[in-house]
Amino acid sequence: MSEKLDLFEFDRRLAAGLAGPVIGIDEAGRGCLAGPVIAAAVLLDEDTRIDGVNDSKKLSPKKREELFDAIMAKARGVGIGAGSIEEIESRNILRATLMAMRRAIEQIDAAWDVALVDGNRSIEPFFPGKRQLTVIDGDAQSASIAAASIIAKVTRDRLMRTLSNEFPAYGFETHKGYGTALHMERIRRHGLSPVHRKSFCANLVAQTELMLSPADTAIH
Repeated sequence: MSEKLDLFEFDRRLAAGLAGPVIGIDEAGRGCLAGPVIAAAVLLDEDTRIDGVNDSKKLSPKKREELFDAIMAKARGVGIGAGSIEEIESRNILRATLMAMRRAIEQIDAAWDVALVDGNRSIEPFFPGKRQLTVIDGDAQSASIAAASIIAKVTRDRLMRTLSNEFPAYGFETHKGYGTALHMERIRRHGLSPVHRKSFCANLVAQTELMLSPADTAIH
């Protein structure tokens, strides 16, 4: 496909060329300092267009919320999976992400043939008799991947807002766990919470400890 296609046309041509329905897979939160990684799988209805579907990073929070509801109402199938903080720490973020993607696909009950996976890493082990195709920058090319990116992003943002009620000192409702200046300042001030990814924060914690005097270290 040399020309730039409409996102829905991209999926339609792929489905026709591969002779089977396609589902889109994407994740949210892979680069965060806190919280799980969330993946979504979306099987769109080939005869239904959802206006505004695009890469979630290009949409406002309000628009993502509106499209989340539209996708949930109009898609033939939606699945959501998580890679826990414990899995991120013990298996690494890539393995946890791929596990979350597989869990999301397992939630799709409708028939599908090919999974379009955002990025360049395949899900292993995959489903017997099914195929997968990795698509770099897939959320900017494929409607089903873009829809999955919206479902994953909104789901994770909602989760982080819930965690902000449990751990109000960190401002999760603002930065959603990403490494913003505010988030890093709160970590320096309060240390790590149970929902932080310790391996992701190791350098930040080490830098903070170096900044403390022996007396300060003893107090904390």
